[in-house]
Amino acid sequence: MTVPSPSTSPEQDVKPPEDRRHMIRRRWLTAIIIVLLVGIPAGYLAISAGQSRDSGRDKERESSVVGLQDNWPSQMKRRVFEVPIPSGSSGVAYYETSNWRTSRLYVQFTTTAGKLDSFLDKVGSSRSELTPGQVTVTDRDASIVGWDFAPDRDWSGTTITREKPRPAQDITVDLTDPAAPTVYVVSAATP
Repeated sequence: MTVPSPSTSPEQDVKPPEDRRHMIRRRWLTAIIIVLLVGIPAGYLAISAGQSRDSGRDKERESSVVGLQDNWPSQMKRRVFEVPIPSGSSGVAYYETSNWRTSRLYVQFTTTAGKLDSFLDKVGSSRSELTPGQVTVTDRDASIVGWDFAPDRDWSGTTITREKPRPAQDITVDLTDPAAPTVYVVSAATP
């Protein structure tokens, strides 16, 4: 008995050998796909690492600053510490401290009489709640940022207490120039 040799049936397609042009095109396409599959994620990781490193440097630079920074606190800080600095304010400066118990944001700015009323309204107070002659910022807090509440100025202050975790605020306003009051805020948040 003889075994028939395997042969191709007419139903099976026989692939002709690949010509050189098709082979080169296929290899280029494969190489491009590999570069895209590897290169895009690698590029994304390199960019992301650079941004992360820059962000860490910014935070390190900010945390190494001692005293007030002549700049606006970030929108996030203003939101967390509930300090809505009126637009157009001048002389804006801030400083942040943090420890395991309490985080504080110290802010000062000069604004207009109308914007002072708006600021007080947004923090849940009003001008009628400002006690004339009262400086509500403690000596300890004032010394941290170098504020000097000299007795020859027209000071008014109020303290806003809220249910935790919302921040409590000591607000002192210099009304010596009623058209351009300077506001000093210490906003303390505890977890």
